Amino acid sequence: MKKMIKVGMAEFKTAKTPDVLTTLGLGSCIGICLYDKQAKIAGLAHIMLPSSTQIKNNSNKAKFADTAIKMLLSDIIDLGAARRKIVAKIAGGAQMFAFSNNANDLMKIGFRNAEATKSILQECRIPILSEDTGGNYGRTIEFDPSNGDLLIKTIGHGVKTI
Repeated sequence: MKKMIKVGMAEFKTAKTPDVLTTLGLGSCIGICLYDKQAKIAGLAHIMLPSSTQIKNNSNKAKFADTAIKMLLSDIIDLGAARRKIVAKIAGGAQMFAFSNNANDLMKIGFRNAEATKSILQECRIPILSEDTGGNYGRTIEFDPSNGDLLIKTIGHGVKTI
């Protein structure tokens, strides 16, 4: 029987077919799915910030792109995913608030989260198969390890699968 596994903000979880991973309300946060399509094993992290090195209170490793991705990778390999077959899909990284044109890059947290996520995936040699990032709207996502589909639901921008 299929079970929906909810991933909260600054959390990550893993799943095997037939279970599905979901996270709600991605604004500037990034939802990153790592999976091995052959083994039908996946992990989903709800990343809030780009780097654990810029924050004093960084004890929750799931909160940051630099630490969450590496922990998630390790966990799905422990479940039986083959390292060389792991690929990624990402969503989120929206700019939820309007700033004046001269707002500094520090305020562009969605963009910075997306860039950090892509950089770490590249460093880990994990290809990104598809992404739905940016914009100024939130997303709720569901990842199905049985087929690698990432369902993205938005308000005012419809539903799509990548």
